[in-house]
Amino acid sequence: MLRIMSPSFPQSSWRLCRGAAARVGSVAGAGLLLLGLAACGDDSSEPASSASTATSSFGQGTTGIVAAANAFLGTLSSTEQDSVLFDRGDKDQQQRWSNLPEGLYQRQGLMTGNLDQSKVDAFLSVMKTTLSTEGYNRVLAEWAADDALATDDSSGAAPSGGTLSGGAPGGGAPSGGPPGGGQSAAAGGQGTTGGNTYGKKYYWIAIIGEPSETESWQWQFGGHHVTVNATIKGDDLSLTPSFIGAQPATYTSSGTSVRPLGDIIDEAFALVNSLDSGEQKKAVLGGTSIDLVLGPGQDCKSIQSEGLPGSAMSTDQQTAFLELIDEYGGLANDENATARETQLKADLAKTYFAWYGPTAAGSAAYFRITGPHVVIEYSPQSMGGDAANHIHGIYRDPTNDYGGTVCS
Repeated sequence: MLRIMSPSFPQSSWRLCRGAAARVGSVAGAGLLLLGLAACGDDSSEPASSASTATSSFGQGTTGIVAAANAFLGTLSSTEQDSVLFDRGDKDQQQRWSNLPEGLYQRQGLMTGNLDQSKVDAFLSVMKTTLSTEGYNRVLAEWAADDALATDDSSGAAPSGGTLSGGAPGGGAPSGGPPGGGQSAAAGGQGTTGGNTYGKKYYWIAIIGEPSETESWQWQFGGHHVTVNATIKGDDLSLTPSFIGAQPATYTSSGTSVRPLGDIIDEAFALVNSLDSGEQKKAVLGGTSIDLVLGPGQDCKSIQSEGLPGSAMSTDQQTAFLELIDEYGGLANDENATARETQLKADLAKTYFAWYGPTAAGSAAYFRITGPHVVIEYSPQSMGGDAANHIHGIYRDPTNDYGGTVCS
């Protein structure tokens, strides 16, 4: 987890403690303050829950995930259970997610704003058990960003107008609608500007299939700019497809600057700037950023690899490339992440790095990573403000999205 530093510390000095390794990053420690959770470390002076409580359910594998899911269901009324539970194999619900805000997309399940805190906390235990410490904190920080968006007009947001989700490079119709394409107006009559449709209360929870240690089932959490699709089957865990985005990409909590995806883009800029001119010529494919190619609504599709392959990188560059990939591959709890990280490392020589946009750190630049078992996209959006402060992102496994239960 994150150690909350004094605001005088640079963002790159915040420590993330996943497993036994602490590494430098800028995932939002202050996001934990917004959610009332404690930072790691026994020297924390934050008044929230104790560190031992905050980390108690990490890394328990399938048994722990199932137990946490059943405990969550046990907190719900029968009406709430009927709303949150979907039939095993309900592909429509599995694919019912988008980056669009409430009011522009109709989700199903239970909305967090309609649950009391104890029930939200029970679901967060499911998420905590499924994800790594770092992955969990990243999702919390992305989620908290939507509260910042709802309350801070200076974030650079454009609540109405523009393309709100990813399509093919060069424009075209936006994606992100329900399966089959298109958009759907959500029920409830919420507005599409101001704070009415933005904020942590407008995120939805669904469980598809009763939790099982043997049969495939899925939990889903999502709303504006963040969706996690976790498919569990036996000892296997798939976290693809997931939408890893943030708006604003930088915000302030309790006087501390928060960057939910800051470590990711910092590492990407460091990698592209480590390339020599010949390598950059292969990797940098355009001078301006582009939109997502395989965003919401683009399931079961593929993209041709382009850019610089890992096989053409130096040893140091390969290490940096793998570290960048691991920001996504390492979202899962340590028990489940090991196999995924081993797979991605084995594929490194055949995995490509592509870049669209300026290479000066802090610029609005798109990058894509494609390999036999991974597609990662990071795409700044220029609606009404600084494109670098509004990020769409996707994490997919073209061979195993939804644990192979949708596209096979």
